[in-house]
This record gives sequence, structure tokens and C-alpha cells, in this order.
Amino acid sequence: MGFPARLPIPDAVLRIAKQLEGAGYETWCVGGAIRDNLLGVENHDFDLTTAAPPGEVQRLFKRTVPVGIEHGTVAVLDQQNRQHEVTTFRKDIKTDGRHAVVEFGVSLMDDLARRDFTINAIAYHPIRHEWRDPFHGADDLEHKLIRSVGDANWRFQEDYLRILRALRFSARFEFRIQPRTLEAAKANVQGLAQLSAERVRDEWFKGIATAKRVSKLLTLWIDVGAARIWLPEIPGGGKRETGNVDKLPRDAVLVTAYLASDPASLLTRLKSSNKDIERARAIGQWRDKYPDPRHLPEVRKWLSQVGEYADDLLALLPGLAVSRFPFPVSRLPKVVAAVRAAKDPLTVKDLAVKGDDLLAAGVRPGPQVGETLERLLAEVLEDPSRNTRDYLLSRV
Repeated sequence: MGFPARLPIPDAVLRIAKQLEGAGYETWCVGGAIRDNLLGVENHDFDLTTAAPPGEVQRLFKRTVPVGIEHGTVAVLDQQNRQHEVTTFRKDIKTDGRHAVVEFGVSLMDDLARRDFTINAIAYHPIRHEWRDPFHGADDLEHKLIRSVGDANWRFQEDYLRILRALRFSARFEFRIQPRTLEAAKANVQGLAQLSAERVRDEWFKGIATAKRVSKLLTLWIDVGAARIWLPEIPGGGKRETGNVDKLPRDAVLVTAYLASDPASLLTRLKSSNKDIERARAIGQWRDKYPDPRHLPEVRKWLSQVGEYADDLLALLPGLAVSRFPFPVSRLPKVVAAVRAAKDPLTVKDLAVKGDDLLAAGVRPGPQVGETLERLLAEVLEDPSRNTRDYLLSRV
């Protein structure tokens, strides 16, 4: 793959590079934006690597954020308050597979040599329009190959998360993982157990969002052994219709809940938010329980029970085998839309009477009030025309 004469560097990034270079510090563009632009994928989020120490970057620019200063990364804010990451040339001097101790004051070559894959180890000088590609990443882009920089075993042992990154890039770009790199990933997969749940979750979620086919990402996780360690609720034998996962929206919680036998347990392990865990729990509870769209009372009752999760369950339908249902479940979204358009009452709050009305009618205070409201709701779900004050009080 030949290099273009120039890359479309954003003005704000170019200004930062010129200021650093003007102060005598060699500065290059690196990272995902270089890779993506060479692939023809739009990405204007250019990161910079520089000979300037972190403290000098902070001195040269008035508005900075120390986003990862212990690893040499300072974000410089532009006039629109967008952050542009500037990282000092560095190399790892000690690592435990999760965290690295880095040394500054090294060369661009040292910095590129510590990166994970050749396709991410390409540098471009935004002012002189020069290229540096010491590990032939451009060739690997042309041949659609994920290959570690240097020794793959050592690269993965420096940070085991790189195994998951290899799977994500493979699924995103539909690239093949080089045999030695794949062997090293499998050999070191047990190291994934050392990672924090948050980092693993972020990789899994990013993978779902960016993969050409989620089914490919899932296959890679299973084949390498990562799913066995972090996603054991997703059956390797594909007991659920995992082949249809590509028909679902790219919603990480929704996809995970579709795939897993116990979605709430999986997302709890990944330390997801309580909101995401409860959402996954509801999807797991109801994903096999759909109403017959030919029976409106049944649909209304289902909507009342599933509440805010109805849209998630409808979004799952394209991924479910229609043959498992003894009724035309594909009609359900249209029927639900009609029920909503009619504004049929679906909850106790929608009833024409309230708790105070029941107390005035002689219902004893306490649990009996709630129980009576639920019974009245059941009648209204059968026939919405019953939702009048006179009718409901007559039933009380």
C-alpha cells in the first residue's frame, strides 16, 4: 500500500503540532486515525506523539487536561473545547499484564515499537508530510492482516487486553489474524482473567458497536477462549439462535441479553451499571414470552407487564426464529403501535379511579387498595372501554 502525499489533518491538531515543533519538540500523528485514513474510513480524531515531556506540554498550552499524565498523555483543548491527546514518546520498562511503568525521553522508533499491532504503528508528520512505518503496517493493511509488533507473546503479556483488541479489529475490518499472533493469543488467553471487568466490558461493547458482523466477533471470542473466561453465559454451542444476532440493532446490552443464558449475571460480572443489569434481566425474563398479536387483550396485558422494556423485546424479534411461535409474531410491532396510538390504559396510573376513590368507596386502607386497583386494571386491559369512573366504582 502506498502512502498518500498528505492526510487531512484538522486545523486544531495542526496548530498543536506546529507549537510543539516550534518549541523544538519533534511531533508526529499516530494511532487509529492514521490507520483509518489509509483504509478510507473517516476519522478526524488524530492523536499526537511528541518528544516534549508532559510538563512541557502543559506549560506550552494554557488549557490542558491530565487524562493519563502518569503514562505521558495530556489532552489539549481547542477553541471548541474538543480534547486532542498529546503523548510523550515512551517505552515500557515494567509491566504486569495490566499496568505498565513507562520511560520518557526515548525516540519515535521506541514509541512505535511498544505499540500493539503493526497497523497501529504507523506515524505521519503533519508539517513535513513524512511517513514512518518501521513494522510494515501499510503492507498488513493491504493484505488485511492483524499482526503483532515484534514478538506476539511478549506484546500480549505486556497487556492482555491486546488479545481482545486483536479480536475487535479483526471483526471490525474483516481482517485475518496472522497465525503466530493468533497462536500467541490462544496461548496467553488465561491472562485475560487478570484484567479489570471494566476494561473487558468496554472492549466487548466496542466490539459489538464496530464489528461488520457481531457473529464474527462472537466466534472469535469463543475460538480464542475469551468467552469461556468472561462470557460463560454465552453458550459456545450456539444453543440460542446466535447466527441471527447480526439482524439486531447495535445495542451492546440488547445483544448481550439476546446471547446469554443469564444476561444479568454476565453484566454483573462485567460491572455494568445497575440500569443496564436490570434492563438485561428484564430482556432475559421476557425474551421467550410474546403475546399472540391476533388477541388484543393479550397484547395489552403483555405491554402492561413488560413496561419500559417493550421496545427492547420488539427489537429482539428479527433475531428470533419465527418457527418457535405458533402465531404470526412478526405482526406484533404493528399491533403494539396501534395500541399505543389508541392510548389504551396499560398501568394502574391510567385508571379512571385512584386509591383515594377506593377508600371513599369503602375499601379498607392497606394492601387491599393496591390489590383492588390491579384487579380493576385486569378488567380494563380486557376492554379499555371499561375505564370509566362509574364502571370501575360499580365493580368496587
